[in-house]
Amino acid sequence: MPATRSRVAVIFFTVLIDLIGFGIIIPILPYYAQRLGAGGFGLGALLGVFSAMQFVATAFLGRTSDRVGRRPILLTTMLVNALGYVLFAAAHSYAVLFFARVVSGFAGGNISAAQAYMADITTPAERSRGMGMIGAAFGLGFIIGPALGGLSAHYLGPSAPGLVAAALSLANFASAYFVLPESLKAEHRTERELWDFSHIGDAIRHPRLAPLMMAWALAPFAFSGYTVAIPLWANVTFGWREQQLGWFFTVIGVTAAIVQGYGFGKLARRFGDRRLLIVGGFGMAATIALVPALHSSAALYAWTAALAFSNSIFGPAATGLVSVFADPTEQGTVLGAAQALAALGRLLGPLVMGAVYDASRPAAFLVAGAVMALGGVACLRVPAVEPQAVEGSG
Repeated sequence: MPATRSRVAVIFFTVLIDLIGFGIIIPILPYYAQRLGAGGFGLGALLGVFSAMQFVATAFLGRTSDRVGRRPILLTTMLVNALGYVLFAAAHSYAVLFFARVVSGFAGGNISAAQAYMADITTPAERSRGMGMIGAAFGLGFIIGPALGGLSAHYLGPSAPGLVAAALSLANFASAYFVLPESLKAEHRTERELWDFSHIGDAIRHPRLAPLMMAWALAPFAFSGYTVAIPLWANVTFGWREQQLGWFFTVIGVTAAIVQGYGFGKLARRFGDRRLLIVGGFGMAATIALVPALHSSAALYAWTAALAFSNSIFGPAATGLVSVFADPTEQGTVLGAAQALAALGRLLGPLVMGAVYDASRPAAFLVAGAVMALGGVACLRVPAVEPQAVEGSG
């Protein structure tokens, strides 16, 4: 249907521009924080507070979008995002930088509304492919963003990446304001307590959703812990700095864009979401745990592509299955619960794996791989039968 295809394209580009702005900051943040006097704990706190705010925001914004619609949430968070990037650019103290990450973390919770928008406009059969499109936007954002951030910092100074990201967020707001229609029908809107987190417990206790919710928490825990350990390990082992780290994120982004933008839909039709979920979970476990055995930067880049492939089939499969289980009136709520658990994993993963890395460098990758393997075991418990809708939690 042309109308549906056009709306899929609109939400794809909305998420893409949002993620380019996010990607601009990623390779800059560690060195920006160091210039402001932050050590390892200070950097971990910047990563942790972003995820903590995202944990709160994903649940709140997903539930609010079920009440007022997706469009107001997406538009408002674009403006909040721009504010966070301006603060990032203006930060001349660690305190201001920390507050900038608080603001950006809250705005980053809008992914639950974007996913709910995609669920609104796709049929259950098309849903995994739609979620794969959002994943492809993530991948492209990680390709374009880090490169843009590095170039703007190199040629225009350390404040430039934040200003460029802010400009993109404002451009995103302007374009979405004029071309992004509301997707949630009036009859599907619901009234619930906005700060009631019981829906997370409901999803965890739901017999069919429970394994997926566990995977949604464990996979980000392991992967975010890995992303804290890998720059430190690669710096000590191979002498990596900003340029090499930028290429690292580019490899992840290119792989994700190809797999989720082109290959995932074909793979899902042939093998089904459940199989891809399982293969992706155990694939990430292996590629994380075996990093200490690598002996060159080239091998690490190649291994990163294998990790990114596993992650790129795991993510949209998990999202698609969750959205199919959810009732149409609770898409934002259930996806918000999943994203909140993912944000909680991203909050705890860097703190735990950072502490493990300080004790033993190889152990950080082994522990992260073991946690991801537990996520794979949880995926094995996902039923192969047709999912049923989640009961309303009231």
